[in-house]
Amino acid sequence: MNTMTYKGYAAKIEYSDDDLCFVGHVAGIRDVIGFHADNVAGLREAFEEAVDDYIDYCREQGREPLRPASGKISLRISPEIHSAINIAAEVSGKSVNQWINDTLSKAAHG
Repeated sequence: MNTMTYKGYAAKIEYSDDDLCFVGHVAGIRDVIGFHADNVAGLREAFEEAVDDYIDYCREQGREPLRPASGKISLRISPEIHSAINIAAEVSGKSVNQWINDTLSKAAHG
């Protein structure tokens, strides 16, 4: 996955053959935050600067910066899957919330 993370923000990274540089955009928020550089170290620096500038700009404007996620997800699943999750969590000695968190973490990172 071509991403960078900083202060809870994640950026999608691409290479622009037309511009001969790396281009990044912060993902998961409605505000547009973009940056670019011609090498990875410069891209990391530009990303962190863009996030810091965004946070500062929001503070100056008197508004909260948008965050990529609140940590809460509401979803609907079939009763059969819900039951299977309850059983898997109990068998593993975890709460349903912890079991789902661990399972989604493995899926997202592995």
